[in-house]
Amino acid sequence: MAIRVLPDPLINQIAAGEVVERPAAVVRELLDNALDAGADRVEVEIEAGGTRLVRVRDNGIGIPPGELALALTRHATSKIADLDDLLRVASLGFRGEALPSIASVSRFALVSRTAGDDHGWRIDAEHGRVGAPSPSPHPVGTTVEVRDLFFNVPARRKFLRTERTEFGHVEHWLRTVALGRPGVGFRLSHNGRAVLMLKPAGGPFDPLRLSELLDPGFVGSAVEVAVDAAGMRLRGLLGAPASARGQADLQYFYVNGRPVRDRVVAHAVRQAYADVLHHGRHPAYVLFLDLDPAAVDVNVHPAKSEVRFRDSRLVHDVLFRSLHEALAGTRAGQAATAAPSGALAAPGPGLPAAGAGWRPAQGGLGLAVAEALPAWAGLYGAPDRPAAPTVAEADQVPPLGYALAQLHGVFVLAQNSRGLVLVDMHAAHERITYERLKHQHDARAVIGQRLLVPVAIEPGARAMAALDEHAGTLAGLGFEIVASGPGQARVLGVPTLLAGGDVGDLAIRVLAELAEHGNSRIGEEARNALLSTMACHGSVRANRALTVTEMNALLRDMEATERSGQCNHGRPTWVELPVAELDRLFLRGR
Repeated sequence: MAIRVLPDPLINQIAAGEVVERPAAVVRELLDNALDAGADRVEVEIEAGGTRLVRVRDNGIGIPPGELALALTRHATSKIADLDDLLRVASLGFRGEALPSIASVSRFALVSRTAGDDHGWRIDAEHGRVGAPSPSPHPVGTTVEVRDLFFNVPARRKFLRTERTEFGHVEHWLRTVALGRPGVGFRLSHNGRAVLMLKPAGGPFDPLRLSELLDPGFVGSAVEVAVDAAGMRLRGLLGAPASARGQADLQYFYVNGRPVRDRVVAHAVRQAYADVLHHGRHPAYVLFLDLDPAAVDVNVHPAKSEVRFRDSRLVHDVLFRSLHEALAGTRAGQAATAAPSGALAAPGPGLPAAGAGWRPAQGGLGLAVAEALPAWAGLYGAPDRPAAPTVAEADQVPPLGYALAQLHGVFVLAQNSRGLVLVDMHAAHERITYERLKHQHDARAVIGQRLLVPVAIEPGARAMAALDEHAGTLAGLGFEIVASGPGQARVLGVPTLLAGGDVGDLAIRVLAELAEHGNSRIGEEARNALLSTMACHGSVRANRALTVTEMNALLRDMEATERSGQCNHGRPTWVELPVAELDRLFLRGR
């Protein structure tokens, strides 16, 4: 499509705004243009953090000489032509604001050549004045040169940070773009020194490309997600809960190839990790969501860094369920991928189902929960399990290997095919017990209990609307809530397990989350907190002597139990020391 000036009605529909606030914003806009032009090789040169020079060169289709001046005209673009195009934007850029905005605050030059031209053409701009195009040697593609950024706006220039900080923003953005465009080669240099050189990769999860852009620890332990549901395609990598970070610095989310930040996505991810993440830690992830461009509005933020989903509740539900199942599929000693359409991956050969119970022959892991709460006694009626075979008898050593000894009454030491395994026996048994309690409770469905005295609440107008819209969902969660007046309601019933808590506060939070996201896990989270406490009190304690049979039974149950790499509070349940690491500790081979 040729570059053209947009009509006024369409201009009025565009979320206009200042797009140039620092050098990284210049790089962001120029990279968008290069990728929209079909480039598979992009070079970015930076000087003085971008204040002295930003030069972006690509091998895209180029700009015809007759359109160079239009490219520097506000609201002139080749990406959209009418309102229908705006509602189905598939390109990264579309507003026609970037180049004229950049040219107005810099000494600007644009050189471009199309495949049908014998040579390139150059156009310069300064102080908003655009010169006439002139011939210039150039290969097919486009080069944009931005010098002395904000030279004519000193008030804005003084708000820039140090050279190192500004370049850090540039590098972070280029890495973000490179993650989402694995088929494109990128080169980044600063003050004449090459900082990043990326060759085109064969796919989005090319190990070499990922290791150049991300923390190797994340890449080595990440869980792969691959789900197609409700007309959406979700692909990506989830960081293992044990490798969660102290800050949210490794979180990348792309919608139709566009890197974005979105509160619906953030909430869905936070909920998916709720049961496995230690307090104060942040998950790491790289996720790609593809859906119909008409189902997402990208015209909501001047920097195009936010989007609005037309059915945010459906997107939230697909994300949460996909990530929740992917994490549920992880088991101690092994990684997992998300199972298709809601089914969890089956346990490995010879391993019991995740909900199966067991009791050691000597009773060393007796579950106090069964004594304190007779209602759960049926969980632990499975026959005794025989001792695990020796390594010599096994066709294949299990992921966590076989028990060797118990250390300080707290840790189980085991040997697998890779080295030494240490298990926190209380944390591991706590997760196993917790998952069994959840499975048993879910199998019996949520049982509601009517209150002797109804509880009056004032949830607010928005939550009251959710009361009518989601009556069926509330009933499924075990709640019975009825309107009693404008902005007022009465809680008549709650889930049986939660009847002893703050019923009013719980009901208000459930309604608020239903109003915001269309579903709620507040009740489930409160139930899980209670079951977690029960599991903690019913799990094997420190200084409890275990036999080798009992320790091996614990290892096998860990391998078969969902999320068994972490306890209920997000702490790791096991660590592995490979033989190479043991050799290093003892200086073997040196």
